[in-house]
Amino acid sequence: MIAQIQRNESGYIAEFKRELNHPAYKVWAMLIDNKRLKEWFPELEVKELGNGGMILFDMQDGTYEEMPILDYVEGKVLEFVWGEDKVRFEIHADETGETSTLLLSEKITFLTDHTPKDLAGWHVCLDAIETLLNGRALTESKEEWDHWYPQYVEALKPLQ
Repeated sequence: MIAQIQRNESGYIAEFKRELNHPAYKVWAMLIDNKRLKEWFPELEVKELGNGGMILFDMQDGTYEEMPILDYVEGKVLEFVWGEDKVRFEIHADETGETSTLLLSEKITFLTDHTPKDLAGWHVCLDAIETLLNGRALTESKEEWDHWYPQYVEALKPLQ
């Protein structure tokens, strides 16, 4: 299912939700352990964790964009700057600790031609996290992205 996207007082918010059959600590490692992070988003690198910490985005041209961490709660919350927007991951463990819910929200200031590209990208990333946690190899992400991109283009049309 695609993200829920709606207009709010400061722009827009896209919310993704994944129910995962994995404990929260394993999901958290996918977000903050650079080795695991590289498996599903090779351009990202955690430079320093914590409020005021930094995530780097490798621009693939020898430069890096610094993305400050805005909110951090060990094992539960990671929010950082994403261009003009903000990306927030939240992990909620179930009462048994065996499964968890991963929420990703992107707070979008302005809709642009790039917005559906980012949303399709996040969708593919979340699918990749689940695939890796399930111990399976990733398939070609470009094909997956090509599948989801037009759906996000259509989902954004009523909001423009």
